[in-house]
Amino acid sequence: MFGNPSAVARPMVPLPAFRDAHVLRMFPTFLWRAELAPEICAPLNERIARMLAEIGAPLGDLKRGECWQSYHGLHRSEPFLGLMDHIQGAADAVLDHLRIAGARCAITGCWANVSAPGGRHGTHSHPNNYLSGVYYVRTQDGADTINFHDPRPQVAIMRPPVDALTAENTDQVVVKVKPGTLLLFPAWLLHSVDANRSDEVRISLAFNLMFASYAETMGKPLWEGGRRAST
Repeated sequence: MFGNPSAVARPMVPLPAFRDAHVLRMFPTFLWRAELAPEICAPLNERIARMLAEIGAPLGDLKRGECWQSYHGLHRSEPFLGLMDHIQGAADAVLDHLRIAGARCAITGCWANVSAPGGRHGTHSHPNNYLSGVYYVRTQDGADTINFHDPRPQVAIMRPPVDALTAENTDQVVVKVKPGTLLLFPAWLLHSVDANRSDEVRISLAFNLMFASYAETMGKPLWEGGRRAST
């Protein structure tokens, strides 16, 4: 289906003067989502919360509006290795979906985010990586969404009125999450987190992935020397 737009075409509203009219979906932006099974998620999240407390996470001592982030090397810490195995498996599935052959992504950083009631995270992306993601340890009503923003530059210039929001005309997608939700998305995709509107802290682990041997196997030019350039 990738590289063959006709495979993802769908009919338009009928146009009497035209013999054939279709909408072709091109260059989609993807979000890969999975839910850990409850029997895996519950003990894993309890263990993660306990280990975060042991490394100094202020799980019950943040002021309203405050956020806390851990150091970015949790993926190398033994208590978090079980989660890293799940993340690695999910990343492998994403590469398989994208038909990327002969390459594997390695986790380059992982850190915890703890947000008190009122705490938020502004719009940002994660440079110098191929994939980014979030795993949710503790969420509740009012603290269970993440926003993804349209990466196309024209959305800030042209905002025509619409009579209904759809996937084709919105400039922001709000994704609901819960404990055990794992999200993966392109590292360049802008995202943000609204203020925590609950009375409890929200806990998540963010992470990045990059091709493990990019410089050795993928960074070289995609052409061979010795050819003449046409004018």
